[in-house]
Amino acid sequence: MISVITAKDLCRRIKPYYPQLDADMIARAYEFCKTSHEGQTRSSGEPYYTHPVEVASILADMHLDPSTIVTALLHDVVEDTGVTLEQIKAQFSQEIANLVDGVTKLTQMEMQSDNKQAENFRKLVMAMSNDIRVLLVKLADRTHNMRTIFAITKAEKRERIAHETLSIFAPLAERIGLSSLQNELEDISFQVLHEKPRESIQSRLEYLTASAKDMIEQIKSELQEHLTRCGVNCQVTGRTKTLYSIWRKTQSKKVDMEELSDVMAFRIIVDDIPTCYQALGLLHTHYQTVMGRFKDYISTPKTNQYQSLHTTIIGPYKKKIEIQIRTEAMHRFAEDGVAAHWRYKTGKTQINPSDIKGFNWLNDLRDILNRADTPEEFLENTQLEMYRDQVFCFTPKGRLIALPRNATAIDFAYAVHSDIGNTCVGVRINGKHRQLATVLSNGDQVEIITSPDAIPNAEWEDFMATGRARSALRRFIRIKKEVEFSRLGRALLEKDSRKHNLNLSDDMLEPCLISFEAETVQHLYALVGEGTVNTMSILQKLDPELRPISKPSKSTAKQKNVALEIKGLVPGMAVHNGNCCYPLPGERIVGIITTGKGITVHRVDCSVLEKFNNMPELWLDIEWDKEGSAHVSGRLIVVLLNEPGSLASITMLISQYDGNISNIHLLERSSDFFRFQLDVEVTHIKHLNAILAAMRSSKFVESVEREKI
Repeated sequence: MISVITAKDLCRRIKPYYPQLDADMIARAYEFCKTSHEGQTRSSGEPYYTHPVEVASILADMHLDPSTIVTALLHDVVEDTGVTLEQIKAQFSQEIANLVDGVTKLTQMEMQSDNKQAENFRKLVMAMSNDIRVLLVKLADRTHNMRTIFAITKAEKRERIAHETLSIFAPLAERIGLSSLQNELEDISFQVLHEKPRESIQSRLEYLTASAKDMIEQIKSELQEHLTRCGVNCQVTGRTKTLYSIWRKTQSKKVDMEELSDVMAFRIIVDDIPTCYQALGLLHTHYQTVMGRFKDYISTPKTNQYQSLHTTIIGPYKKKIEIQIRTEAMHRFAEDGVAAHWRYKTGKTQINPSDIKGFNWLNDLRDILNRADTPEEFLENTQLEMYRDQVFCFTPKGRLIALPRNATAIDFAYAVHSDIGNTCVGVRINGKHRQLATVLSNGDQVEIITSPDAIPNAEWEDFMATGRARSALRRFIRIKKEVEFSRLGRALLEKDSRKHNLNLSDDMLEPCLISFEAETVQHLYALVGEGTVNTMSILQKLDPELRPISKPSKSTAKQKNVALEIKGLVPGMAVHNGNCCYPLPGERIVGIITTGKGITVHRVDCSVLEKFNNMPELWLDIEWDKEGSAHVSGRLIVVLLNEPGSLASITMLISQYDGNISNIHLLERSSDFFRFQLDVEVTHIKHLNAILAAMRSSKFVESVEREKI
């Protein structure tokens, strides 16, 4: 017989931390929940009401306020029964009705399609940004569902739920500091998705723990004794890392579990912050430290406000051990996260992002929500925000900017403000001019140089690491493209209307919007400009009697072909180098028969060839004639210092190596660098490589690479 938590059980657990509890409200909510779900059962066969009761129990363990506990009890009644929000408001309060409404909108976040998952996740952020308790209830709801997931008979459904939990709910738990829920969600998902690897790691960990039990106790005792002898009041504990974190580390480092040296970690709890640093100094003085493994999250907390000192030392028995040093308050927050901020003693009934430090990440998600064009784009960018190891950089005025690892200067610019990112033209890192693609390191001081006339470059997205930057850039480019396409579309439509003696106006086009799925006339112009809608279809909508004007035939222009000396060509067919990869003699090549162009020559590693994988009839087996001596263009992308004489020195250098510049095109220019496209005629790939090596040795060249599409 199953053991069901009663209303009295809940009250007994809430009373110690909330003495003024209205026990009658909890009892009424409990009965309301039980009555509403009467006759409903879960996959396990248990009465359905046991689920919301268990969710309420999880939140009571987190010391949440009574309104949140009641919300947990009622969180499914609107979705699964005939109960309305008005009834909940009448029976309880407007606050609880709002919370239930927020949670109701997030239920059954199924990954039946990417679009549905993305749209539901968008709703999740909107709801939790208004009241973080919505997220707390949802996380508790998901936690209990995961605890009972093996009652679901269909393996496919279990795996879908586990994937969703790993990609969305576990990272959200981490972001608000609920490490206990995060670890549980990850471990159960790991068991569902990778049962055999988990069992293997668990067996191995149990063996290592059992065989090293005495050693672990002795290490704890030695650390405790050393610190106590030096006057530090502390408590040392040991712990085993979670199975999922061990597995993830073996995957990322591509090593076996036996090669990991830090499956065990030790935690030192001290009285205050100065003692944290005192204990750290004593350990570093007494034991050998492992370079690059020290992190100070006290002076620079994580995004979720987690604080602790992390270090790795060669400790007793010459074992490499990981140590965390923190105060008791830091430890409570590390375990309870946002729940540790609950201010029931002040009579405050609601936690909002503005109430608590560390909600910058949530503000970032809201910002992305406002900028993203589609739910899919929003989901992509928010997942970038949630999965990240951090680096901390500073503005010249000392403002701290937290970014994901591998973030670049352009990510920093957009993190300061989207307007800074959109108008940046250069960057100084630690006082030195650098490229915007430069990857930032911990402690870098970054100064973004802006210009009011500057506009962002679409190619920046290739080296962006944050969803905030990516979203802002896409939005700017999207708006800019719409304006340009609209201007072009208007010109095309007006031109063709004049041919048919039509005096076109915006008012005339209003009735056509629905037919072409356009929101505004400007949008319709943009559709014409980008080629989605042709002008004749619009004109015929305005006047069904119109017929296209036939164009006089023109003689086909003779194609200009490169004088290529290649074996295996089809006689009589035109041939030209692909302007996507610019193949050179000495490189492996293939030919593609292209309608209207003859044969296009590509390098074998050209990405364009993927489009022809299912069309083998268009492929030709060709190779360069080794006797040939034709000059062929290779395209380079060069970043040059913006200094007097820099371009002249490069042109002279190319000339000295018997190369010929056939075309040069400026792509981007700032006060410190300019980036340009350079076509150089050479005879062989070795010839180009010699020129590349010489250019890279020039003091004026920041970088030079062959262009790739």
